[in-house]
Amino acid sequence: MHPHLAPPPTNSRTRTRSARRAVASALLGVLALLAACLSAVAGAGPAAAAGLTQVTSFGSNPGNLAMYEYAPAGLPAGAPVVVALHGCGQSASDYFANSGWQKYADLWGFALVLPQTSSANNSLSCFSWFDPAKDTRGKGEAASVVSMVSHAVTQYGSDSGRVYVTGLSAGGGMTADLLADYPDVFAGGSVDSGLPAQCATSQTAASGCQYGSLDLTPAQWGDKVRASNPGWTGPWPRVAIWQGSSDYTVYPVNSTELRDQWTDVWGIGQTASSTQSLPGGTTLATYNDSSGRPAVELYTISGMGHGLAVDPGSGTEQCGASGAFYLDTICSSYYTARFWGLDGSNPGGGTGTLPAPAGLTVTGTTDTTASLSWSAVSGAASYDVYRGGTKVGSTTGTTYTDSGLTAGTSYSWTVAAVDSAGAAGSRSAAVTATTTGSGPGGGSGQCFTASNYSQVAAGRAHQSGGYAYANGSNQNMGLWNVFVTHTLRETGADYYVIADSGCTA
Repeated sequence: MHPHLAPPPTNSRTRTRSARRAVASALLGVLALLAACLSAVAGAGPAAAAGLTQVTSFGSNPGNLAMYEYAPAGLPAGAPVVVALHGCGQSASDYFANSGWQKYADLWGFALVLPQTSSANNSLSCFSWFDPAKDTRGKGEAASVVSMVSHAVTQYGSDSGRVYVTGLSAGGGMTADLLADYPDVFAGGSVDSGLPAQCATSQTAASGCQYGSLDLTPAQWGDKVRASNPGWTGPWPRVAIWQGSSDYTVYPVNSTELRDQWTDVWGIGQTASSTQSLPGGTTLATYNDSSGRPAVELYTISGMGHGLAVDPGSGTEQCGASGAFYLDTICSSYYTARFWGLDGSNPGGGTGTLPAPAGLTVTGTTDTTASLSWSAVSGAASYDVYRGGTKVGSTTGTTYTDSGLTAGTSYSWTVAAVDSAGAAGSRSAAVTATTTGSGPGGGSGQCFTASNYSQVAAGRAHQSGGYAYANGSNQNMGLWNVFVTHTLRETGADYYVIADSGCTA
């Protein structure tokens, strides 16, 4: 991110705050430069990533950016395009090699475009998310990126209705700006450790966005998007937001403001349609549109600092390489690609057109089973049941008992209706429950319902970065305040799980 600091302080409190920001910014500068140096030592320049090709002429380039691209062999016409924006001190080659996006381009068939800025544009090679001359529609870096998209769509015969953009840190801030500037170009976006669209309009204001809140309402945040392309009324991009709870470079409040901004644009409110736990201490909050499909997803990673979430390994859900600003937690690229439907599904569902089943509930639990029921969908031949995003069974009725579960453990389920041709439609909102019995450590199974503030005060949870986390399981409970309430079940010695469903306090 850009290291610019606020004007000189005028009192002791301001001096203290300014000094802290100066230290944080100075540290960021050192880390960014160190990352750049490490990349240089490792030979991670543009030629280092096999298969990544520079395009020297792609059209209008007012932002003075370089274009790199990648496409798997035999890419068919009509495939999607993903634009990936690196963070400060990084390069297109570095991001290509470590982010995991190449894996899914090969697996699911889409083209990659990787813009690259340089120290000639910004001293730390950051995308200029805070400069209206560079990050607004038709200007500077934003216009250069759209030129790259046009070139790639023509070159590969890509589907212009399935173009997506993702970015880390300053690249995340630019991603949000691009989504606001060009909702007619981008069908979806992913902002990783980034900032809301048009959060800052000068270098002076940039640090205020990084380290604090502008205290705007959702409508005011939404207005920044609407003002970026006046007259546009939709459709709006589907937006994924990734944030580490211990990020002290781009404070976690930015993810809340991004959530507020894009849910307001969609007109769907700021209360999650569902929440679920994912690997790496990640909590996913999903905000559905009026048809029940996910429009905004917020991924909060407990204890993660500033960087892109990766999970090195050979599994389908694993990707990337860990290193400076590539943090080994969960493969964000995998979940983002699935959210956009790049795996062949619709966002939030399968290839069919049936609507998501309504009324999914947990009707009972034992230590190893959970019973589910939901409302019938007209035209459904059967229903697929998913636990934690993975299909675990199917049934022709509207009830299902999931088995083989672990005692005292929290799970989440969704259900999709399947038509007579075998195509699954959109998935339902998730429901969460905890199996009975004792989890790790042989706990009492006792339940406690209280505000997040009170749970922390009672020693059943802890707080970090303004969020509350259940002790032991480390599940994200949301903001640490008296307005958010959860039920916790003690499943072991100082081990608690969220049990808002299926637990009697």
